[in-house]
Amino acid sequence: MIERLGALAVFLLMVGGITGIAFVTNGGFLLDFVFLYPLFMSALWMAGGIYYWLHWERHWPQHESAPELPGTPLISIIIPCFNEEKQIEETIGAALAQAYLNIEVIAVNDGSRDATGEILDRLAASNKKLRVIHLAENQGKAVALRTGALAAASEYLVCIDGDAMLEPNAAAWLVKPMLEQPRVGAVTGNPRIRNRSSLLGRVQVGEFASIIGLIKRTQRVYGRIFTVSGVVAGFRRQALDRVGYWSLDMITEDIDISWKLQRDHWAIFYEPRALCWILMPETLRGLWRQRSRWAQGGAEVFLKFLTSLLKWRQRRLWPLAIEYLLSSSWAFIFALTIILWALGKFYPLPTGIRVETLLPPAFTGMVLAATCVLQFAVSILIERRYERGLGRTLYWVIWYPAIYWMLSLLTTLASYPKVFIKTNRGRARWTSPDRGLHQ
Repeated sequence: MIERLGALAVFLLMVGGITGIAFVTNGGFLLDFVFLYPLFMSALWMAGGIYYWLHWERHWPQHESAPELPGTPLISIIIPCFNEEKQIEETIGAALAQAYLNIEVIAVNDGSRDATGEILDRLAASNKKLRVIHLAENQGKAVALRTGALAAASEYLVCIDGDAMLEPNAAAWLVKPMLEQPRVGAVTGNPRIRNRSSLLGRVQVGEFASIIGLIKRTQRVYGRIFTVSGVVAGFRRQALDRVGYWSLDMITEDIDISWKLQRDHWAIFYEPRALCWILMPETLRGLWRQRSRWAQGGAEVFLKFLTSLLKWRQRRLWPLAIEYLLSSSWAFIFALTIILWALGKFYPLPTGIRVETLLPPAFTGMVLAATCVLQFAVSILIERRYERGLGRTLYWVIWYPAIYWMLSLLTTLASYPKVFIKTNRGRARWTSPDRGLHQ
């Protein structure tokens, strides 16, 4: 309760500060921030991506096989499953087909109500590397992950979703940084979208190539990553044990475990060579549900750790906290701008808060468009080694900025009320997400 009240106070101060600035700047600050913040973040992501490429990626061979792991340690691949009957067989098949041979695969059937359990039992009967754990009822992804981790025989865990297809070399690439550096507690992989039969699917192909990858590279450059990819990530069991594994009451267990590890001073690396093919929503409803969950999860984690972030020993997390605050502020400033503009159409507002137009100045619009194209070009040059034909998505990606920033606006605005009024901190259970329109 004390943490929530403190977080609420910070939130109210932020909103009050935004409103106060609006009163003294003739609305100019609002419009400038609304249009210039995406421009600034795009420039930051490009700079970070280019630096990462210059410092690390450009020295890598173009076609690399699975790396050799000293001592050939066992790798445990954990797959939490809930109602995955349509894709679980190909997920298990890809996990078992790793080029690195010393693996075990643990599938945790989290109370599925379809044929997932029967399929897993059939697959386990024909492959000794596969173990299946059945939970009597749906306990949530965090419980399934924790169950798999406790049952694993290895110190090194690779966790993927029940609809994800690992590339043959992915598990070894995820574990390699943890073998080389003892303070690495987790490694996030490189998810790629395999269903692209609709406009939303094609837009997300461009999003993951031109935004998600650049963000991960940039955050890796300044030392902290906001979240591992929940669909593909590697973990050191010792690190998980120190922080108490995944929290059972958080809607996004991947964001929460990332912050818990980094607060305990474990490093998280990004490994773009650890490729994993995933399914994404291809309907507006499915996309909204997914991004709303992401936004709510980010708000929950930020408010959960807000008071501890103020300590000097957590200063390495300050860049992530500042980035998140700016992103949240952008959404509320944009909403305030729209409200003031609409009110100005009906009431004679004072000059200090009147917003004349929501359209960006012509020059600003041209700069935003040029920056968008440049960002896509940079990302395609960096990502082309991992996926061919990205240039063909450029036509569809032109829709991306409007969709991405509008989704960020709406989901952020919707997430904070949910977090503040949430009184039941019980176990977070999952439901089957939109898997797209794939064949």
